[in-house]
Amino acid sequence: MPVTVVRFNLVAPGAGPAELAARYRTALEMAAYADDRGVSTVQTEEHHGADNNWLPSPFAFAGAVFGATRRVAVTVSAIIGPLHDPLRLAEEIAVLDLLSGGRLVTVAGIGYRPEEYELFGVDFARRGRLQDELLETLLRAWTGEPFSYRGRTVRITPRPYSDPHPLLLVGGSSKAAARRAARLGLPFFPSAHLPELETYYKERLTEYGTEGWVMMPAAETPLLHVAEDPDRAWAEYGQHFLHEARTYAAWQSGGVRSAVKSAATTVAELRAEGVYRVLTPEQCVELGLDSLVLHPLSGGMPLDEGWRSLHLYCERVLPRLAG
Repeated sequence: MPVTVVRFNLVAPGAGPAELAARYRTALEMAAYADDRGVSTVQTEEHHGADNNWLPSPFAFAGAVFGATRRVAVTVSAIIGPLHDPLRLAEEIAVLDLLSGGRLVTVAGIGYRPEEYELFGVDFARRGRLQDELLETLLRAWTGEPFSYRGRTVRITPRPYSDPHPLLLVGGSSKAAARRAARLGLPFFPSAHLPELETYYKERLTEYGTEGWVMMPAAETPLLHVAEDPDRAWAEYGQHFLHEARTYAAWQSGGVRSAVKSAATTVAELRAEGVYRVLTPEQCVELGLDSLVLHPLSGGMPLDEGWRSLHLYCERVLPRLAG
């Protein structure tokens, strides 16, 4: 049976506090509904200072999802590692791991937007070294034993639920990211389908004498919306998909590789491109992919349309995939 991921980034351009509060509550209700129907994963992410209200605090959101669900995993993909205080992050992830019984998955990347670093007064040029320190500190902190940190001895409590530590992957699309993951014996999460980088990572595992594995996005990883009438959905809601696609593309330089990067500038181009897809339930069943990523609130999607998509998927797609 394919893995189903429901993605939330809570984008809502121009939304005020009341509208955003309703969107956040709806996302939690959707997570609980999906959990009850066998969806395996909720995915969220981190971006800061975005005009369209892109979620900046994924761990707070993950904690709320854990409180509303019983089985679903929450993947934070990805955090911008160098923007986090290593000791505080070790505590936060440990507490979430305990609360959820080990359902938190964290992908640590270094980001690609200098303005996010400027917002927090972090030197963008030092992001690689800061990421090394972050990952090394997390692994030491979660042992529960004293260790040396920036010239002093510290100890972090409580220890996480997961043994030896919460699931932590290194994300990225560069050799530096793959090398960092291999050196630390951490699994690697390429940001796109990059077989050559998987090969490089495995070579570095051998070089460092460490063990690890790769969670590789498929060659096709479309963001899905389910509708009885895709033509109508594109006509009425295509601008929401386009807003998110263009925002994300504008943030990424030419060297950044992503499984969901779009070059479209119009709704028609976006539809033809296939990064965002509006499909009938029958078309979803026939996709034949190993993982399906549902994005019910994409780009400020009206809440009722998001619910229609999720209901169609859970009621008319999931049962047939399971059968």
